[in-house]
Amino acid sequence: MKKFFPILVSALALSLTASFASAAHHEGGHDKEMPEKKGMNMAPKSVIHVVTVSWKDTASEADIKAALKGVHTLAKEYDGIRRVWTKTVKAQGDKSHAFVMEFKNKKALEDYSGSDAQKNWYKVYISARGGSTTFDITN
Repeated sequence: MKKFFPILVSALALSLTASFASAAHHEGGHDKEMPEKKGMNMAPKSVIHVVTVSWKDTASEADIKAALKGVHTLAKEYDGIRRVWTKTVKAQGDKSHAFVMEFKNKKALEDYSGSDAQKNWYKVYISARGGSTTFDITN
C-alpha cells in the first residue's frame, strides 16, 4: 500500500498535466482534429477598399500627411468603416502610397460613396491626389 499511493499520485498528476496541456492547445487555435474551424474567419464578408495613390507635384509632405490622417478621421465619422491602414511598407510603379479601408459589408461601401464623411475628406485628399487606382475586394 505504501508503494501504491505514490504511484497513484504520480499517475493523477500526469493525467492532469496532459489534460491541461490538451485544453491549452485547443484554446490556442491549434485544433488539428477540426481543420474546418481553423479557416472559419479566413473568408469574411467585409469589403476591403484598396487605394494606391500618386500625389500631385505641388502636394507638400504636410498635404500628404493630412490626406492620410483624413482616412483615420473617416473611420471615426463613418460608421460603416471598421479599420484602416495608411502606412505604406512597399510601393511599386508610379504610386508612392496606398491606404486600405475595411467596410462592414458591400452596402456600407455603397453608402459611403457621396456621404458627408467622404465629401469632407475629399476637400483635403483631392487637392493633393495626382492619380489613384482602387480595388474593392470581398468574398
